[in-house]
Amino acid sequence: MPTDTPMVPYKPPGQDYYQFIDLPSRMYRDRIMFISQFIDEEAANGIISTLLYLRKEDPQEPLNLYFNVPGALLRPGLAVYDLLNQLRQDCEINTVNLGLCTGMGALLCGAGTKGKRCAMPNSRFLLQRVGMDSPFQGQASDIGLEVSNVKVWNDRLEGEIARMTGQPISRVRDDMRRDFYLSSEEAVRYGLIDKVLLPAPQKRATQGGEVDLGTFEGDGEQKFQGKGKSGWGSGWKDADARSKKDDDDDEPKILKG
Repeated sequence: MPTDTPMVPYKPPGQDYYQFIDLPSRMYRDRIMFISQFIDEEAANGIISTLLYLRKEDPQEPLNLYFNVPGALLRPGLAVYDLLNQLRQDCEINTVNLGLCTGMGALLCGAGTKGKRCAMPNSRFLLQRVGMDSPFQGQASDIGLEVSNVKVWNDRLEGEIARMTGQPISRVRDDMRRDFYLSSEEAVRYGLIDKVLLPAPQKRATQGGEVDLGTFEGDGEQKFQGKGKSGWGSGWKDADARSKKDDDDDEPKILKG
């Protein structure tokens, strides 16, 4: 029966058979988590419970969080932020902005381990003050207290961003008077993240030509991309080349005495 959630095969440790589980659960087993919804109370509870479970499974194994957050309520977002700060003391937290991180989403993406906060080249950040969680009714004095409380927590949000980025609080407050958009490169310069994930300089062939397995990305030498031997899994190509070379050599061997 079709479902909205993709199902993938998974072989539990110590078992001889595969079972189908939903894709998010499979990713959790590799400590990978996608956060791609508006973070309200319900979403925050789900994120917090998952993070707590992963910490119980292995408190020191790195966590990988991928964000594409259209926004978040102030209090639930701060609850997730506080938990990330606690987890960061014991394990490495890698964060990646896939598309757009708005408001509290930008703060959560910047809450990863220093040096491990990343963004895709075309992703964006939107820093903004957060309004009231829901329409508030009551006496004028009660409405005034709620507005004052929201202002206090927005000031706290600005302070957290200033501490995270190293920017003066006066600049952060001035930037967030209106919606403040940042590209991925601008977010690096602002101090919100550490690096932009760019494609490798050497790419696999996409059309025409054969692709070798074993294409490694990184700063080191690309050993298996057109530099002598083929990549892993392509030994048959080297063997064919040697065989062809031997077949074409019909000249009698000359022995040197």
